[in-house]
Amino acid sequence: MDCWHCRKTAVGTCRFCGRGVCENHAQTQPYILELFKKRETTQVLVVEDALYCGACTPRPDPLDLPELD
Repeated sequence: MDCWHCRKTAVGTCRFCGRGVCENHAQTQPYILELFKKRETTQVLVVEDALYCGACTPRPDPLDLPELD
C-alpha cells in the first residue's frame, strides 16, 4: 500500500478512513473504541493515539441511525 500524500510505502492505515500513511505523514488523533452505559452516565473507552492520515475529516458529533433500531 502507498501513502495517500506522497506515494511512498505506507507503514499503516488511517483508523478513520483506511488510507495508507507513511512515517513522514502519520499523525495521531483520539478514537472512541466503545460506548457503554454505567449507572446513569455514558462512558467511553478511548485510544489517545490512533493513526490518522490528516486528509479525512472525521465527524465531531455522532449521527443518528434510526433504521437500526
